[in-house]
Amino acid sequence: MANENKQTSKSVEAPEKATAQSTAGKQAPQPDPTALSIGDLKNLTTILDVASTRGAFKASEMAGVGYIYNKLQAFLARVAPEQKPEGTVGAGAPTTVAPATAEGQ
Repeated sequence: MANENKQTSKSVEAPEKATAQSTAGKQAPQPDPTALSIGDLKNLTTILDVASTRGAFKASEMAGVGYIYNKLQAFLARVAPEQKPEGTVGAGAPTTVAPATAEGQ
């Protein structure tokens, strides 16, 4: 009976290295290569603009191309509004203009 008490009081601990090795073997999930980003959509609007400027579309196709272009521009304006470049903090603000004076007075 004394033997049985000694055997049940022993505890088994897992080595600490086993946990570190199991997490080190995992890799971060890979991004979907077919996903479209906002940058991709902006590039698409540029491509449509350049192609239409160079005459790549027939007259009968221009309505469809214009519709898609306008729809894409509206989506981009809603999702990713234009950010001001750094260093041009006051560039978009109106400047104070002196009141106009009448000539000859």
